[in-house]
Amino acid sequence: MFVNPEQLKEFIADSGLVAQKDLKEAEKLAEKNKESLEAVLLKKNLLNPDEIRRIQAMVLGIPYVDLKNQKIDFETLSLIPEPVARSHNIIAFKKGGDSLEVAMLDTNDLPAIDFVKKKVGLKILPRLTDEQSIRNSLIQYQKSLKAEFGEIIRKESDSLKTVPEEGSEMSGDDLKKLAEDLPVVRIVDTLLKHAIIQKASDIHIEPLENQVVVRYRIDGILRDAMVLPKNVALSIVARVKVLANLKLDEKRLPQDGRFRIDMAGEKVSFRVSTLPVYFGEKAVMRLLRENASGFTLESLGFHGEALERIHAATRLSNGMILTTGPTGSGKTTTLYSVLEILNTPDVNISTIEDPVEYQMDRVNQTQVKPEIGLTFVAGLRTLVRQDPDIIMVGEIRDNETASLAVNAALTGHLVLSTLHTNSAAGAIPRLVDMKIEPFLIVSTVNVVIAQRLVRKLTDKREKYFLSQAELENLGKMVDLDRILDFLKQEKIVDTKAKWQEVPFYKPKAGEESEDGFSGRVGIYEVLKVSPAVKELILQNKTDKEIEDQAKREGMMTMIEDGVFKAVQGYTTLEEILRVISE
Repeated sequence: MFVNPEQLKEFIADSGLVAQKDLKEAEKLAEKNKESLEAVLLKKNLLNPDEIRRIQAMVLGIPYVDLKNQKIDFETLSLIPEPVARSHNIIAFKKGGDSLEVAMLDTNDLPAIDFVKKKVGLKILPRLTDEQSIRNSLIQYQKSLKAEFGEIIRKESDSLKTVPEEGSEMSGDDLKKLAEDLPVVRIVDTLLKHAIIQKASDIHIEPLENQVVVRYRIDGILRDAMVLPKNVALSIVARVKVLANLKLDEKRLPQDGRFRIDMAGEKVSFRVSTLPVYFGEKAVMRLLRENASGFTLESLGFHGEALERIHAATRLSNGMILTTGPTGSGKTTTLYSVLEILNTPDVNISTIEDPVEYQMDRVNQTQVKPEIGLTFVAGLRTLVRQDPDIIMVGEIRDNETASLAVNAALTGHLVLSTLHTNSAAGAIPRLVDMKIEPFLIVSTVNVVIAQRLVRKLTDKREKYFLSQAELENLGKMVDLDRILDFLKQEKIVDTKAKWQEVPFYKPKAGEESEDGFSGRVGIYEVLKVSPAVKELILQNKTDKEIEDQAKREGMMTMIEDGVFKAVQGYTTLEEILRVISE
């Protein structure tokens, strides 16, 4: 739905929200920069996005709706699946006869309107709304789902009271019948659905003496999701085993498997691990969102010199880009974001991974299968014979894989991979431990990225300033002068600012989040293997000496990047220190 610029200008002038003088200046600037009038008004803070939408609604003759305090019927709300509602900012709020009214931030999002139309088979009536209305409506999904989850558990668990006690012998056929019982299927389906909507990364099903605890890992923190009666333990684990194609009657040994579900167009793979524990079998499921693409390095939290160094490394035709950090620190996501930059029609990209976490178009992705001999080593040997330009190895975990990756980088390929080390400089001695000669390291490694994930604050955060004593304590852990220089260089604070005037932020619980956090962002250090760093590597210097040289050349360490992001309001100092000390 096209908004006529002249009409928009007239409505803005008539609204009185912008002074005539400011409006004329904005119009001249828009013409000079070849931008829209709305874009200039937003940049100059003369109007906010919600005010623009209200005016657009008047120009288009589309009703504007306020859903901030409106309770939407869950049956109507759930006509649009939550992932679609969240990604397209579209809410179904009123159904009448053969039509459905939907609130949107952008009524030009025709793919979203078409999707809803096909799904519900009703005439779609778009309405404009504001961001807070969308946020409040999205919260209703989770509240309604929790209520639905509790109701299903209450109803279905009673019908499972005849399940044999844990430890009693049951045949595989009996366990299969138990796993296919309708109440069990409904409980497990709801548990998985709830985890996906909560954006959990892991599900833990833990049998205790008198109950079963279900926990979700959300934003890196394990949280209790549900306490179930003890009698459902055997049934739930059996159901998970059926989904993952595991042996039902094998309870004495750990088992690993996987399965995939498609929920509202979102494909999610579950990597399953079962383990015998004292009170039965524990099951843990790792959630991997296959079509979660479109990441950019900027959206992951890279900025400034670190961002420039990675972009420079992607422009090289050979060598290695390494990411390091513990399990679950987002290393693979970073590599996929680099692949997004490299993925052009004129290159051949091949990967060997365990598991294939995201699917990418035009990338040849191979899943390792050690049980049939397809290991990282075997796969990498084959990849170099497939005429690749770029190779991604999911993880370098042994000497042979390291040696093959280095040889590939030496013979004209750009190689991306991950290592388990605590810092960027720590990758060098790790490679030496894997029998890679220092002269080969300096010939191949271009940049090393080290990273952790920290929880992000919601918009409802509280600003505060550090006292002199708090600044002195923080100064014992980091070089505050260095961080202040970085903040000034990237124009986050004023060039004359002092630490006493620099704000930090605290979480504030609200409807959006119970603890004031939602989502995660990365903190990074990016080590460029410069001539001076190469010299230190050839002299077998320690990782501390290599890091000190990298800092002299402008590298921001992870803890420094963390304090930098705390000043920006992304996270808290406490969260940075919690993650760095782990």
